[in-house]
Amino acid sequence: MSKIKKSITELVGGTPLLEVTNYQKKHQLEAEIVAKLEYLNPANSTKDRIAKAMIEEAEKKGILKPGDTIIETTSGNTGVGLSAIAAAKGYNVKLYIQDNVSVERTKVARAYGAEVTPLSEIPGGVETLEQTDGDFVALINDVIKPYIDEHVKEGVFLNQLDNRANPNVHKETTGPEIWEDTDGQIDILVATVGTGGTLSGTGAYLKSKNPDIQVVGVEPGYQSIATFENPDVVEITGVHRFSDQEKERVPANVHLDVIDEVLEVETSQAYEVAREIAKTDGLLVGTSSGGAIWAATQLARRPENKGKRIVAILPDTGLRYLSTDLFE
Repeated sequence: MSKIKKSITELVGGTPLLEVTNYQKKHQLEAEIVAKLEYLNPANSTKDRIAKAMIEEAEKKGILKPGDTIIETTSGNTGVGLSAIAAAKGYNVKLYIQDNVSVERTKVARAYGAEVTPLSEIPGGVETLEQTDGDFVALINDVIKPYIDEHVKEGVFLNQLDNRANPNVHKETTGPEIWEDTDGQIDILVATVGTGGTLSGTGAYLKSKNPDIQVVGVEPGYQSIATFENPDVVEITGVHRFSDQEKERVPANVHLDVIDEVLEVETSQAYEVAREIAKTDGLLVGTSSGGAIWAATQLARRPENKGKRIVAILPDTGLRYLSTDLFE
């Protein structure tokens, strides 16, 4: 039987696991770190999964019809994933993208045919971010949604922050893939947190198979968060604090009941590990991936984790960061 695929939608998921053996040896780690290589999805990030899932869920509900326009806010990867899947399915895409992200994100989305508008061009957007120290939940609820309702007459806003298809697809695919590829031999799951869907969905599935599996979320340290007073801080794109935020500032898809522990990582630490893993194991990954491996390393150094297997989800490719100073 032919194994030729008919659409890139058939290529989403099924990403491999890789033990980072050279990195482990260099750091003399006595726990095993295994990377889930999500940049091997067709549009090069874990967000391809939710892009496909949110579109297909909207199709099933009859919300999204042929020729419609998909609308989304993004720091880049979800927008790129939506643009790629939409191109394959024949939809238009209108993206509102976070300012100060790498230029590759905008260029790639536009290459797939998306219309891209910086968030700063939406009236009230900059002021809201300044007043809330960059709270993207407030930005979407207080500015983006009203703007779309008033100015965008045609289109379907998928809203990855509280779209249930986001964590559900990870519960249905990412979790089972990890469980099956490890033969159920996994002790700790590590992932950075943005919308929360990856960690919430994957963690929920793995805990359903083995409640003793520890789920660890990674968020940026305070030194790595830009504020009105200190706007030039280099952030970890797409990764946000959640552990100490008020409930209304935490995305609905961050399921706190699934998360056992939270680790902070600074941008400088994420950079260091992303640069290192490229040289030790040939993995060219982005800043959030560096943050995930950094967190996994801290866990691997704990005496109680000797001999355990830690799976870290690596969200995207380093090729999306070449215009930044990540690899300089």
